[in-house]
Amino acid sequence: MRKLITFVTALTLAVSGAAIVMPASADERDELVDQQEEQELEIERLQSDLEGIDVGLQDAYLQLEETRGKIPAAEAEVLEAENELAAAIREAEANAALLAAAQGELDTINDDIAEHEANADETRKSLGEYARATYRGDTMPSDLELLLGSSTAEDFANAYRAQSAVSRSQTSSLTEFEQQAAQAKNRESRQSAVEEEIEELKEASDELVIVQEEKKALADQKRDDLYALETKFAEQSETLEAKKVDYQASLDEMEDARDQTAQRIADIDEENRRKEAERIAAEKAAAEKAAAEKAEQDRIAADQAARERAGQSNQPAPAPAPAPQVPSSWIQPPVPAPVYVTSPFGMRQYPFGGMWMHNGVDLRSRCGEAQTAAADGVVAAVVPAAGNGTHGNQVFINHGIVGGNSYVTVTNHLQAFNVSTGQAVSKGQVIGWTGETGRVTACHVHFEVWRDGTVIDPMTFNSFVRRWS
Repeated sequence: MRKLITFVTALTLAVSGAAIVMPASADERDELVDQQEEQELEIERLQSDLEGIDVGLQDAYLQLEETRGKIPAAEAEVLEAENELAAAIREAEANAALLAAAQGELDTINDDIAEHEANADETRKSLGEYARATYRGDTMPSDLELLLGSSTAEDFANAYRAQSAVSRSQTSSLTEFEQQAAQAKNRESRQSAVEEEIEELKEASDELVIVQEEKKALADQKRDDLYALETKFAEQSETLEAKKVDYQASLDEMEDARDQTAQRIADIDEENRRKEAERIAAEKAAAEKAAAEKAEQDRIAADQAARERAGQSNQPAPAPAPAPQVPSSWIQPPVPAPVYVTSPFGMRQYPFGGMWMHNGVDLRSRCGEAQTAAADGVVAAVVPAAGNGTHGNQVFINHGIVGGNSYVTVTNHLQAFNVSTGQAVSKGQVIGWTGETGRVTACHVHFEVWRDGTVIDPMTFNSFVRRWS
């Protein structure tokens, strides 16, 4: 019977087209994990891309996008819960149909038992009468008695045929009684089996009612969750629209901050060029003094060196020494390589419209991670977050003239400083720790490289190895 229940239930669901929700497979779980990781990476990218905008506006946008990302999953959960509820209802309906069929079969068996019981009573009475007659000696005469009691052969034949007919009738009654007894036993056995099946079906019905109630409660909860998300999304959309008035003000402040940084870099470059000019002038004066001293020595020893000088007069002047080649690995990332880029160098498009130049590269870094000097240099400025707009805690390091170019690196959003203005630092020395000061919503590294007053992409240096996952 249980196999029949399973088969009928499956058939009912198949015919009705019910969607049966099976447990998630390993592949489906991996896909969900990948989706979750992609969503986290997208949030991280948005956090970097929104750098510089009013923090309240950033928060409103990120919250909205986070809610938007949850809605498809909530819709899928509602659909799954509704499918499970539909399957539970159909299973309950199939069980109810089986219960009705079993009850009908039991009623038929009971009717058959009652009818055959009446027939059995009649047969039982006939056999009882026969038994009592036999006991009294009232049964049919024997063949010898028939022969002796018959006057003619024809009388004997007729009496014998009559006696045979009665005997056959009695034998038939006995056989019928035995058959009825066997059939009654079978019906009683079947009756017990069906009654047991009915009890099982009733228990299954009670369990299915509980399952159905649980599935309905789950479906209702999932619908409520989806409605709450949709309501939250609408409210967050209104909040975001209200905060967009701060967007242009943020852009204006970012432009001012960028100009201030550029001016600071220009001042450092000018100082570097002044010092480089002084160094070159000092080297030139020292060379001229050495040349004058050598000329005086040559004049005194003119006679002795005349032939030597005469022999050298036709030789071409030696070519100037080539400028030393500077390997691009002279500079390193402020956090250990390989680095993961959350927002690249270059033009950035904001979700509220407009393009903006991202002067640095944003690198993934946990809060409190040590950041180091990218190369040897001197700390040109340590700017605290207060009043420093989007940059937060900021460090400028002057690396001087490298390969004929003036280099300065800038690090923003530090949690705290480990250096002070005017301090000499070496490559790899800790200058501060990763934070989220300024107009950002998450900890990360913002790193800039300036060459002769122009910002360049740090990722062009071969020491900035990129990590892709």
